Amino acid sequence: MNALPLLSGYWTHDLDPFLWRFPGSMADWGPGGLRWYGISYLAGFVGAYFLLKAYYKRERSPYDGEQVMNLMTFLILGVLLGGRMGYALLYRGGEFLEDPLLLLRVWEGGMASHGGFIGVCLAILLYARHSGQSPLPIGDLIVSVVPPGLFFGRVANFINGELWGRPTEVSWGVLFPKAPDFLQEVARHPSQLYAATLEGLCTFVFVQWRFWKSDVAQRVPGRLCGEFLVAYALARILNEFFREPDASLILGMTRGQFYSLFLALGGISLIMIAESRARKASE
Repeated sequence: MNALPLLSGYWTHDLDPFLWRFPGSMADWGPGGLRWYGISYLAGFVGAYFLLKAYYKRERSPYDGEQVMNLMTFLILGVLLGGRMGYALLYRGGEFLEDPLLLLRVWEGGMASHGGFIGVCLAILLYARHSGQSPLPIGDLIVSVVPPGLFFGRVANFINGELWGRPTEVSWGVLFPKAPDFLQEVARHPSQLYAATLEGLCTFVFVQWRFWKSDVAQRVPGRLCGEFLVAYALARILNEFFREPDASLILGMTRGQFYSLFLALGGISLIMIAESRARKASE
């Protein structure tokens, strides 16, 4: 590795990943306390709930209070189970096969956004079957409320001082104590904040603009869901150029970039399916 020269003036990451720690010896048990990462998931779910309620009040969604709670139950299970399973299989497959209980030790960290997407897709299909509805309009609603959770999750990654970026000399570089070259004062991109902006904020602005300012969700059910998958995939691929790869490369790409290609292909396929069904319905 070509280490950067010793640089002074960079901020050293010193944020506490805990909002509150268990007292005394309890601090060594399980999660150890209330973590910002857990709060980020709670904030994302609460935000999604209130957005879905707002859609109903403004007659952009058919789901009332009880139906929103049912839909949120499927969504939460999809995110948590899919994200955890995705992390275990996609990033720590060998360890998981040797130690399946790794899946249950959630306080050690580890959630994969791509696994979360798969979990959410399965949750949408299951909810559609449970409620006797088409999964396409449900998917459009869900993707419009997902980005805030992505935003809060990436901010929590930054607070935790994990998933740091590649070495850099930019003035806003950060010294991460957990990074292997911290003692050499090698600054790194705060790629977690880049991801919060690209994957969370930018996709949120995009899907909300499409949801409110166009009739795409009503005219072509499923298209908005496909557009979101493509937008997220592009944002993730771009951000991976600044993020330190956390696993071995695949065909010269980081795992985040490689898995995002499938998300993009899935999104394009969904757009084509949605357009085809809309044309047939109008004939």
